[in-house]
Amino acid sequence: MVQLILIFMSMVLVNNFVLSQFLGICSFLGVSNKMESATGMGGAVIFVMVLAEIATWPIQQLLNKFDIGYLQTVVFILVIAALVQFVEMFMKKYMPSLQKALGIFLPLITTNCAVLGVAILSINNNYTYIQSIVNALGAGVGYFVAMVLFAGIREEKLWDESGVPAAFKGMPMILISASILALSFMGFTGLFQ
Repeated sequence: MVQLILIFMSMVLVNNFVLSQFLGICSFLGVSNKMESATGMGGAVIFVMVLAEIATWPIQQLLNKFDIGYLQTVVFILVIAALVQFVEMFMKKYMPSLQKALGIFLPLITTNCAVLGVAILSINNNYTYIQSIVNALGAGVGYFVAMVLFAGIREEKLWDESGVPAAFKGMPMILISASILALSFMGFTGLFQ
């Protein structure tokens, strides 16, 4: 049980996919301008990551059994694409306003390297089935935390652009803010092994 807690907490704080490993940056920067869309995207990514891990871990065992593990990436992308389509159809039916707010970024979860990365990372770390699911849940929660924190920064405009040189206004200021947020997460390094 302690091992599972360590895996979860290290994925949320130390090995955060967005802030430490820089995976999933496209949706992180694109959707984090409003809290509602950031929480929706974060929830969708958690759901897709966990479902993808539930599906891909046994598939990898099957690929290894037949000595065709080299097909891992292609098969994982197909599984993730199917899951994202399922999430999009569900949101379209039951949460149409959130689906509209997420716009193009919801289908982009299919190509979100964080979702594929968590599936491959679990295989590379030789995690058991339960450990890989906890790893995916921790990675998803870490993505969610990063999205919500950054949406709070962007929504509240915690920086004053009046004294900022013109070259740093807009996207450069957003990237600087993301860098500072990533640096703050470096404080957790060494907390979990």
